[in-house]
Formats: sequence, C-alpha cells, structure tokens
Amino acid sequence: RQNGQSIARGPRKVRKALSLQMLVIALFHDPLCLNADGTCANVLELKHTECMWFSSSAPIPTYVLGANDQETVSYFPDVSGCELAENITYLGRRGLYSGTSGLQIAYLSGTESRDEPAPAYSFSTKDVAELKTSLLSTPNFKGVDILLTSPWPRDVGTFANSAGEIDTKKHGSKLVSDLAASLKPRYHFAALEKAYYERLPYRNHTVLQETPQHVSRFIALADVGNTSKKKYLYAFSIVPMSLMDAAELVKQPQDVTENPYRKSWKEARKTKAPLCAEEEPACQFFFDLNKHQGKKRPSDEKERGNSQPKPAKKPPQPTGPCWFCLASPEVEKHLVVSIGTHCYLALAKGGLLPDHVLILPIGHYQSVVDLSSEVVEEVTKYKSALKEFFRSKGKRYVLFERNYRSQHLQLQVIPVPLDHCTSEDIKESFIAQAQEQQIELLEIPEHSDITQVAQPGTPYFYVELDTGEKLFHRIRGRFPLHFGRSVLASEALLAVPQRADWRRCAAERAEE
Repeated sequence: RQNGQSIARGPRKVRKALSLQMLVIALFHDPLCLNADGTCANVLELKHTECMWFSSSAPIPTYVLGANDQETVSYFPDVSGCELAENITYLGRRGLYSGTSGLQIAYLSGTESRDEPAPAYSFSTKDVAELKTSLLSTPNFKGVDILLTSPWPRDVGTFANSAGEIDTKKHGSKLVSDLAASLKPRYHFAALEKAYYERLPYRNHTVLQETPQHVSRFIALADVGNTSKKKYLYAFSIVPMSLMDAAELVKQPQDVTENPYRKSWKEARKTKAPLCAEEEPACQFFFDLNKHQGKKRPSDEKERGNSQPKPAKKPPQPTGPCWFCLASPEVEKHLVVSIGTHCYLALAKGGLLPDHVLILPIGHYQSVVDLSSEVVEEVTKYKSALKEFFRSKGKRYVLFERNYRSQHLQLQVIPVPLDHCTSEDIKESFIAQAQEQQIELLEIPEHSDITQVAQPGTPYFYVELDTGEKLFHRIRGRFPLHFGRSVLASEALLAVPQRADWRRCAAERAEE
C-alpha cells in the first residue's frame, strides 16, 4: 500500500492487529464491539446481559458511533459521548478525537436529517457546518487522518471503480459528501449500506491549479457475520499526518482518480445560475466575415500603443496533399458552411449528428498551439458564434482536438441537448472512460491557454466545453483515434455508439 501502510483484512487477521493503539468500530448498522477472542458482538444485545465482555476489560480501547434509528437511542445515555463499558467508548454525535500519537479522527454519528433540530439519531446541515467550522478554523489545517460516518457519501463512486449493487448517485448522504470534501480525510470509513467497497484513492486538489495534497481513500464495510462473507473488518497501521514528511504525504498513487465531490463543490460555489437557452438574448449567430477583412481596427492598435500592425505569420506549407487546406483540390468543398479570413467552418464527414461541424484554419497548421494570433482570434469568434447558435437550439457544444496522427488542425464541435445532460455529466464521462483506458485526462484552468501546457509538436488530446472548462491529455504512446467520438457517442451522452467511427457513418455525396 502507499505511504508504507500495511493492510490486513478478514477475521483471522484481527489478532495480529491488536498491537494497534486502539480499535475504532464505527462501520455498522447496529453498534458493534470486538471481543477479546477476536469475534464481534452487538453492543445493544450485550447491554442487557451479564456478558463476560462487561466483567473484564477490553484488550485495547474501542470506540463506537451512535444510534441510526429511534429504537437504539436509549442505549446511548449521553448524546455528547460516554463510556458504555470498560474500554468501550461512545464518541458522541460529532467531533474530533485526537490520539496521543497525534492521530486525528473526525466522526459524525447517525443518519442525515433535514429537520432542525435533528432527532437524536440523526445529524443536520447545522451539525455538519459546526463540525467543519471547528476544524477548518484550525491554523494550517490540511485534513484529518480518519473520518468515521455511518452513511456513505453521495456520489463517492464518481470517476471510480464500480460499487457493485450500490448506486452511489442515489444512495448516501450529500452532507457527508460535503464533509468529506472539506475535511479531506486520508481514510473515510462507513457501512450503512451493508456492502464492502474499497474505492480507488482520489485527489484533494485540482491538477495544475492547486498545490498537490494527500489523497483520500473511502472504505465501506459489510455487516458482521454476513452470510455472503463480504469483508467487514479492516485492520491497518497509519502514521499520523502531523508526523509525516510533506513530500511523502502528497505522493500520488498510479491509480488515483479525480475528486468525486468536485461537482458538489462547484454547485455550492455558484452564486448565479447560467442562462437557459430561452433566456439568452437574441443576436446574430455568425459574425460578419467581410468586416475589417480580418484586420484589427485602428482604435485597437492605438490603445495598445502600436503605430503599425504586425505582419501576419505565414503558415507552414504541407509536405503533400492535404484534405483540409482550403486551397487544396482534395477539400470536399460541398461540406463548407462558412469561410472567414483565416478559418472556415465545415460539416463533419460522417458526423456524429447532422449539426456536427469542424472549425479549420484555411492555411496549413497542425494544431492549436501552432496557430498565429490572427487565426486564434478568428477561431475564438467562430466558437462564440457557435455557442450562441447552439444555445438558441437548446444545446451546448463540446469541442475536442486530437493532435496525434493528424496533419491539419481539426476542431471537432458536437452539440449536446441541454436537457439531456449537464456539463459536469460530460466531463465525468470523459474522465471515467479515460480512466478505463488508463488515459490521464486532467482539468486545466478555465481561463488558461492551451499553449501554457503544450508546446508546438507535442502530441495531445484536448476537450473544451462551451462553459470554458477544459480537459487535457499529453499523449506519450499509443492513443485511440476515435476516443473523443466514442465518449460522446456512448449511452451516457448521445446514445449513438454505432456512430463512434466516422467511416461507418459515411453518406452519399448528394445527401451530404
């Protein structure tokens, strides 16, 4: 395991784990404790018996969370925390336990409630907010070592390996997701769904935008003694975050994924909802291609203090026939929609949809990073015009470029219905399918330029949404040529998987 952590699973390994300083049992439907002989028992049943457990001390301190329903509230006499038996401690409704070694364990008892105040067996928005405030206000707060909750966090399976029969988009608590996103636990344990699930580790920072931070791991455990023999014990050793070397702490394992709660963060930060297609003002969809003949207005030059405009840089010439240079006889000009000074717009041959278009430079440029400033300016105008046009039709566009095994820049622009999926759904689909194919697709700052992350001649794959959000992959080996189309054609987005390969979608010239 990462960071030198050793993991032991299963009931036979429990005795080996008893050398740990403490045992935390928080992952259950009913509270459980670990007996001295290595077996688990139900605390609620033991409460009314003269079990040997209560007449002798536990081998190590044992900590439990509280009730998850009204029937079990009475077994916890003090909601703020108390000792249930010698060496068996109920932590309380919420808080932070700090061990003598420096290990920090945040905990939240009960299930989510929308009522204020919440029932004794539940937590509310206020409970989560107060717990977050108390911890985030700590100077130099980096996160906690362990987070214990009963419910799973909602959406924990996003970007990750399958959670089996549990649909993480429908099950779990949004408040727990918010808590995990804020507290950044190195380990998060929960078990209310009664299923074993060990999620791939996920990042707590945005690549290329934030300083690298430690990763988080979510582990859900099944019911003790379940007939399906699903794992319900998880013993491990951990060095407190406060004692770790900074470089060692932030090491990223190879199987790390994007943060599953990123969507929740952004929704919480939004102060104004985006305009719907019907709310956008009417305007001309395509700019006047003849106006200024592609030159900057004199007033612009004066504002910049330039007396003479810089001469346009001539594009490199193709070494052979090119299907996309507008002056080339190979260009299928019947597909051309609009011609500007430096760029033109054309329907895609074998397009995913009838309104799938390409933005292409008139001259011969291999990629976006090779474009001159004049061409970039006109590409931006085309993108802006297409955004307004597609939004007026109730759609949003997805743009991608594959600078790999291609000679001439092709910006593929595919519209997706607004009511079919959100921009977050599109990003999730790209990232999830990239991970399945071991492609590292990273999000880059919305207002950054791709030339900041890729140099001319660098093979790459690039996705841009009409919101300005961008995803980038530096190609270092082989890359699936139809990756962009395959993601958009998938059932999760356009649901036309049969059109992933353009060659299978070719139409007769008359139809085109």
